[in-house]
Amino acid sequence: MQRNHQQTRFGATVLGPLAKDFPLFSAYAAGPEVSYDLDVFGGTRSRVARAGAAAQYESAELGAVALSVSGNVVIELLEIATVRAQIRVVEEIVADDEHMLGLIRAAREAGAVSAMDVLSAQSQADHDRTLLPPLHQQLSAAQDALANLTGAAPADWTPIEMDLDAIRLAEKLPMVLPSELVRRRPDIDAAEAQLHAASAAVGVATADMYPHFTLTAQVGEQGLLGGGPSETAWNLLGGLTAPIFHGGALTAQRRAAQDEYQAALATYQQTVLNAFSQVANTLQSLANDADSLRTQRQALDSASASLDLTRRGYAAGNAGYLQVLDAQRLHQQAQLGVVQASGQRYVDAVKLLLAAGGRIDAPNRDRTLRQVSQVPNAARIP
Repeated sequence: MQRNHQQTRFGATVLGPLAKDFPLFSAYAAGPEVSYDLDVFGGTRSRVARAGAAAQYESAELGAVALSVSGNVVIELLEIATVRAQIRVVEEIVADDEHMLGLIRAAREAGAVSAMDVLSAQSQADHDRTLLPPLHQQLSAAQDALANLTGAAPADWTPIEMDLDAIRLAEKLPMVLPSELVRRRPDIDAAEAQLHAASAAVGVATADMYPHFTLTAQVGEQGLLGGGPSETAWNLLGGLTAPIFHGGALTAQRRAAQDEYQAALATYQQTVLNAFSQVANTLQSLANDADSLRTQRQALDSASASLDLTRRGYAAGNAGYLQVLDAQRLHQQAQLGVVQASGQRYVDAVKLLLAAGGRIDAPNRDRTLRQVSQVPNAARIP
């Protein structure tokens, strides 16, 4: 709404030579005024699209940070559980060493074994104890890293207890994922938002090269403040501004915007390719993890049976202590191998979830996208 008040004196060209004797009079004009920008060449639409793409990019970046932090928290928890399991295994091994050392010392006192056997048993027990300090250091480092991820100081944070044996995975993890799952990744969303923003910037730069139209309309009452007659009045004005002396600069700006769009397109394509490569590598790692865990368990079963028979043979005098040491060493390696293989499989399962954007429960699991910006349509293990 616009309301104008003005005092006016008309000159001789309007009322003749006697106009100088007329007193001042007041006039008014009141009514709404509307101004509209005719977005003929899409400059305003492109600016709105660019602002929307910027908001989408920030949202995707926030999602990427949240997904990364949550994934790292889970991975650190699994690291803590794996290290704790290794510590328990080594502690059991040291306890077995102490038990075996006691038996050999008793046999030495009875004259059944030599002093070399006692020294060998003592050396094995001392060696196995050296495995504990590095594991405790790994545990402390993982706990401090987890405290950092949760936003707490290590001194103010209580370590979380997690048992590796309590964690369960599906017996059969997916070996093929629909590409639409990877499409949910926040880094792809962010790259796509940057691509949209760059495209909108090209539209803005193009629109700036053409004339700018505006339309202004006003309708209202006009009259004298002294009570004279009033009447409805309206006007319609159009405006045109056009770049005249900036043609070279505007052309260069448009060319720069086009180059930025090509760079954003290449970044988007590379991001999609990296996503598929990451998923493919993680799927392959899971397949190898399953084979590794199966063979480690077989090795543990064989080493356990061999150690039991060797100990029986040693007790019966049919085997030497060196054979017992070799069997213990193989059994120890197999135990630690099973723990490490289990922990790695859990970590790779988490990485698969992260690579798939945080979830793998696509509603249309059998349907895959045939093309995502000129990249392969699915990550698949050959």
